[in-house]
Amino acid sequence: MAVLIAAVAGGGLLIKHAIEPVVPAALANCATSTQIAPHEFIGPQPMCITAAQKLEATITTSQGDIVVQLHPEVAPVTVNNFVVLAVHGYYNGLGFWKAEDWVVQGGDPRGDGRGGPGYSLPDETTTTPWELGAVGMARVPGGAVNGSQFFIQKADWPSPGPTAAYNRFGTVTSGMEKAQVLSVTDTILSVTIKVS
Repeated sequence: MAVLIAAVAGGGLLIKHAIEPVVPAALANCATSTQIAPHEFIGPQPMCITAAQKLEATITTSQGDIVVQLHPEVAPVTVNNFVVLAVHGYYNGLGFWKAEDWVVQGGDPRGDGRGGPGYSLPDETTTTPWELGAVGMARVPGGAVNGSQFFIQKADWPSPGPTAAYNRFGTVTSGMEKAQVLSVTDTILSVTIKVS
């Protein structure tokens, strides 16, 4: 009986370890702002990265892995926010609520395009073109930049281009073929951050 209990307890620890995000040592001090409800915080995430860090996110989806080079030198607050949420498992299990021929959008805890972490982000605009592989934070036209919803461009932004400013914070470097087949039935399994 004791062996069975030990095996069950050990199995539980393995399962717990398997679903908890792996936090790189360089990001071990990344803490969230005070959480007031599931997927909701009192304000933006405290800064824990630097613009000089080389950061890469692997978004593991039900279609496979999508690797994104993050751009803290262009959008430090946006990248920091994404990194902190990712290392704390915020995106795990969330779906993609919008999928069109040129874009897929996820990171909404409500799953309907109206959810977020309870705060918005400042504008961090760039002149980098919105083309295939661009990763940006979503926003309601005329509204603020969402704190958790992000999009991946499956093609160049349709002409005439964006009518509002969006925070471009990353570029897909691998797995674009996985992003291009994402649909509203797909899920984000995890987001892993690598620091080099």
